[in-house]
Amino acid sequence: MAVTIEEALELIYKNTKPTSLKIMPLENALGSILAEDIVATYNLPPFDNSAMDGYAIKMEDASKSVIITHTIFAGDNSDAVLESGCAIKIMTGAKIPDGCEAIIPIEDVTHQDGKVVLPQNIKKNSHIRFCGEDIKSGMTLLHRGQKLYAHHITLLASQGISHIKVHKKPRIAIFASGNELKMYFESVAAHQLYNTNSPTFFSRVQELGCDVDFIGTASDTLQNIQEHIKSALQSDLIITSGGVSVGDADFTKEAFGAFGYEIFFDKVEIKPGKPTTFGRIGETLVLNLPGNPMAAALNFELFGQSIILALSGDEARYLAPIETKMANDYALKGGRRSVIPGYFDGMAFVPYDKFAPGMITPLANSNAFMIVDSSCEAFQKGDSVKIVPTRFSFTSSKRVGLVNTK
Repeated sequence: MAVTIEEALELIYKNTKPTSLKIMPLENALGSILAEDIVATYNLPPFDNSAMDGYAIKMEDASKSVIITHTIFAGDNSDAVLESGCAIKIMTGAKIPDGCEAIIPIEDVTHQDGKVVLPQNIKKNSHIRFCGEDIKSGMTLLHRGQKLYAHHITLLASQGISHIKVHKKPRIAIFASGNELKMYFESVAAHQLYNTNSPTFFSRVQELGCDVDFIGTASDTLQNIQEHIKSALQSDLIITSGGVSVGDADFTKEAFGAFGYEIFFDKVEIKPGKPTTFGRIGETLVLNLPGNPMAAALNFELFGQSIILALSGDEARYLAPIETKMANDYALKGGRRSVIPGYFDGMAFVPYDKFAPGMITPLANSNAFMIVDSSCEAFQKGDSVKIVPTRFSFTSSKRVGLVNTK
């Protein structure tokens, strides 16, 4: 019996555990998922310092002519004390001298008779960066389960952190099955096709931050498919395409069954791609996708991406939709939940007008998809819809509904 999209996703998250952990140097950590909280051990700034090139002054000297005693540069270990009637020239980032109550930018003073004339209106503490105003020691900077972006690396570097504990990248193994398939570097006969699914999955899982191996294309025999399975069992996830329908040469599920394949679902109420199967062999997860390129790619975006997010340890592991408007009227056949590719231009969504499970052009011209409930028969221009992007990541730490109803 086919499961709903929601039931399929629930089974994925119920049966997928995050990958194991490792220690990684900071310079290689971009895009990794933290496996520990990061707590600050240093204040930032570590001392009161100047936010401008200017002069350290006392408030009582406003509008007066003061003597410049010396200069403090960034990095100087100065123990200077500022006296009344004097100013100390100071550079950006330099330590504030004792007695300083404000910094006056260089461009806000005038020079007269070898002295500096200060402006009349001075705000106390202006242009002073105080110790710990950005980061205080003991503050939690990053949480376990956060994906590290460039500015998170900034936080880590500010604390002198050289190594962090992260989740290992998911290891993905990919192969296809079908006597009719040839790889792009091979010659094809008139009765054969180029295998587009495997290169698609290979590229997409790389985009999602995984380590990936291409095992090859299996012929439609039990023995050959089983040989490919053996080569892939050290992975966290095996992704296959083809051979999961009910044809005479569809041996994929039978071949996996010889290895103790525990199936969590083998049909989904979805169009295209109903014969999508998810299960496990030992500790290795398995996603068997249909052979038709459009069906395989769209079901990968929905189910394959969800498995990878769950494996990654990312706290934002759930697909999240973007709410936008329909760019035009769109009619569709009801009866089954459908996945419809289209293009989101930042303002509205344009669903692809004509597509079929075996097509690939709509994939190349789309950057998002919407899921439409079986009860929907039409959308009008301007209707609010939820879409899921495929060319950038948009995820959430909470489960949210993906399906459009009307």
